[in-house]
Amino acid sequence: MNETVKLELDEIKALSLNILTKSGFGTDHANAIAGMLATCQIDDCQSHGLFRLFMCNDTMKAGKIDGRVAPVLEHSDNAIVRVDAQGGMSLLAFEQALPVLIEKTRTHGIAAMAINRCFHFSALWPEVERLSAVGLAAMAMVPSHSWVAPAGGSRGSLGTNPLAFSWPRQGQDPFTFDFATSAFARGEIELYRRAGKPLPEGVAIDKDGQPTTDPKAAMEGAMLTFGGYKGSALSIMIELMAGPLIDDLTSLESMEYAEGAGGAPYHGEIILAFDTAQFSGGRLAANDTRAERLFADIIGQGARLPSQRRFAARARNTERGYVEIAKTLHDDLQALAAQV
Repeated sequence: MNETVKLELDEIKALSLNILTKSGFGTDHANAIAGMLATCQIDDCQSHGLFRLFMCNDTMKAGKIDGRVAPVLEHSDNAIVRVDAQGGMSLLAFEQALPVLIEKTRTHGIAAMAINRCFHFSALWPEVERLSAVGLAAMAMVPSHSWVAPAGGSRGSLGTNPLAFSWPRQGQDPFTFDFATSAFARGEIELYRRAGKPLPEGVAIDKDGQPTTDPKAAMEGAMLTFGGYKGSALSIMIELMAGPLIDDLTSLESMEYAEGAGGAPYHGEIILAFDTAQFSGGRLAANDTRAERLFADIIGQGARLPSQRRFAARARNTERGYVEIAKTLHDDLQALAAQV
């Protein structure tokens, strides 16, 4: 049985801030990153929680990120919010531009945030849930590095390219999903490697283009998209929406920019927000009821909605006041804190 360590909820952010500041992140960036990590860890989102501190440290050591730079928010009269992260992590840019995105969505009915020139490592669901928490529907997309082979291909051309969506619900947790268009997220493969476990069939190929279940061989080769050609097409769409559309890098270009250094990919992010009240044409309550009928029908037949387990973990961990993480991860984090 794997040993675990209990961390009080306030210890999650404290541990994160300790490592981030020692790694070289300034106060504003460290707080934005630590807040995101705590949110994910409380929801038992292991692949994007405290585990990601290693990538944050690796990104700083790679030497291209600015851990103290202030994002620049551009003024516009249209429905586009453009924020230049200026070579910093994406999270502080998102935090600073979020109020403007909400304001523009209320004004125009639909608005978009384009985050440019950012390093990105984080889950997208906390961002779209910030919008559904104020009654807006939202989706977010990012490329990454070209770690993923297109359907029928033999080498990486695409990123893991996650897509997230959140729909607001009155008095209930939102309907939210966040998934990579690769069959596995990159972080999940790393967790399998650390645990010494084989991957499922059909999620990766080795450097020779052959199927593999070895996490190390997968990291040296390429991941595969989910759903064959359908997942591949969706991944290409995300490359275009979060790359050329917003004047930022594709996953191929992000990989080239890294020049073999480790750490988080460098690219852009697009977030779209929708004012459900305006789109409903004055019939918001009636249309909310129709949406709830759909959710009830799904749950009533024994299926579950995306994120239900995550919301249950949030409620459980919040009530008891602590999370449990693997002792091996805790030991590695303590060692990292001592090194940086």
